[in-house]
Order: sequence, then C-alpha cells, then structure tokens
Amino acid sequence: MTEHEDPRVTRSRALILDAAAAVFLEHGYVDATVDQIAAAGGIAKRTIYNLFGEKDALFRATILRSIATADRFSASLAAEVLAVDDPAVELPDVAVRLAESVLLGPVLPLRRLLVTESRRFPDLAEEYRDRAPEAVMRALAALFVRLAERGLLRAAPGRLMAEHFAFLVMGADLDRGTFLPLDVTARRVRTAARAGAAAFLRAYAPGA
Repeated sequence: MTEHEDPRVTRSRALILDAAAAVFLEHGYVDATVDQIAAAGGIAKRTIYNLFGEKDALFRATILRSIATADRFSASLAAEVLAVDDPAVELPDVAVRLAESVLLGPVLPLRRLLVTESRRFPDLAEEYRDRAPEAVMRALAALFVRLAERGLLRAAPGRLMAEHFAFLVMGADLDRGTFLPLDVTARRVRTAARAGAAAFLRAYAPGA
C-alpha cells in the first residue's frame, strides 16, 4: 500500500491476495487460474490484472505477503527466545508456541507450496527460508549458547542444539506435513512439543 492509495484499492488488494492464497494453496501455481481467484474473492478479473498484472506477479505478491507475516512472527519469537532465563521453566512454553505456529497455522501449506514451486520461484523459496525458519534457528542457537555459557545447559555447537530442539519439538510432524496435509489436534501438538522440550533438557542437562 502506498501512502496515498485509495482505501478502496487497498481493500481490493487485500481481497485479491486472500483469495489468491486460498486458490494457490488448493490448486498449486500451475493449475490455479485468475478466474478461480476472481470468483473466490468476488473481484472482477480486470481488477486483478490492473492491480497485479499476470498470474506470475500475483503469485509473487501472495507469497511475499505470507513471507512478511512469517518474518514478523519470527522476529517476535526470536525476541521471546532471547529473553529466556530459566530453560527448565520457559523452554516448554517456547516449544509449544513454535510448534503451534508451524503445525497448526498457514506455515505448512505455504511450505508445501514453496517446495512444489521452488524450481519456478527459487528466489521466493530462499527468501522464505532465510526470513522464517532460519531466523528462528539463529535465535535458538544464540539462546542455547548463552545458556550453556551460564552453565544452565551442556555446551555444544549452538546450531546443533537448535536443530535438536526443533526436531524433538515438531520435526516428525513437520516432515509429514511438508508432503501431505497434516491432521493433528492442538492438544497433540502441545503435548508433543512439551515432551520434546523435556527430552532436550534431559539431553543437554549440565554434566549429562
């Protein structure tokens, strides 16, 4: 949105991007059509072309909006992670928030879409990877190094610790959900995340 954009245009953009996200996620880039997006958003096809141009540009705009949302979440989680002071008390809550955001929200469908279209849009896949999952991993690695330096966790390379934590908390479901829609309950996700955090804390207990 530009500073002086007509509010009606802003509203139309949002409607189109919402509809495009739903249609691209359901049908993939190749099989999705502008007609389907227009119908899903209740928007004239001409309006879509006027605001976004061809399907390629609309797909990019749709994914970039999703990346921006993921970026904001990653920054928020990173700030929360870096504030952790007592791993035994706080890491299980971090684990739950991370698992819920990835496994229960729009992240997995977006991930499947980007994996499918990564050869056609490699720049988008790389940008998403750097600004979302990698940003979280960098924050976790920094946290675990800091906690290890304080003697609250057994010392190990920060990236390795972050990878262990992420896989224990959600890795198996994340792997399944990258290929097929994931059918899990919020309760199961939370229970698995807390169990994963507990396993991590046992593995990296000082003196372990």
